[in-house]
Amino acid sequence: MQNKIQGVYLVTDRPLCIHHRLEDVVRLSATGGVSLVQLREKEATSREFLELAIHLKKILSPFQVPLLINDRVDLCLASGADGVHLGQSDLPWYVARKLLGPKAIIGLSIETKEDWETLQKEDPSPNLDYLAVSPVFDTKTKTNTKTAWGLAGVRWLREKTNLPIVAIGGIHLDNAKDVIEAGANSLAVVSAICSANDPKEATIALKKLF
Repeated sequence: MQNKIQGVYLVTDRPLCIHHRLEDVVRLSATGGVSLVQLREKEATSREFLELAIHLKKILSPFQVPLLINDRVDLCLASGADGVHLGQSDLPWYVARKLLGPKAIIGLSIETKEDWETLQKEDPSPNLDYLAVSPVFDTKTKTNTKTAWGLAGVRWLREKTNLPIVAIGGIHLDNAKDVIEAGANSLAVVSAICSANDPKEATIALKKLF
């Protein structure tokens, strides 16, 4: 499957799926041209998460859209998902790479400049598929994050790395173009698609900005 760290990146949140079931949101976003889907279910048990991951994988496979698992390398392996998105407190990225292999998509959140400096000490050329600037703007969907980077933070990281940059946090149609112009290759959105009346059209509108 092609590694597509470009364009619209859906991060799931079932409580925010107010007009459609999560499965339908994912299917409609895939129809609209989403590039990546990350399954993030903080309240689900491991068994519920696994069943949902397998179900979403089946939905996305015909569209050739990769499914990433938030945090859990074990559930990525168990479900046959295409990769993981890791935070700073999760399994180290280089351990995840050993476990998942060279073809897996692995992304890492960078929440502070110190996180970037630590990554450089670990490996100046890390075997990662993308870095996530998190959060770009303050957002209610991620409450345990550090101070927002703002557009200046996106530009700062763009100057530091050649890896694709995924921007996440408070991104919607009105500010998305500014984030792209600041250097983001991909926009990770939650409510902008999950809470949309028409997730397909919401995805298309964001995709057009690229």
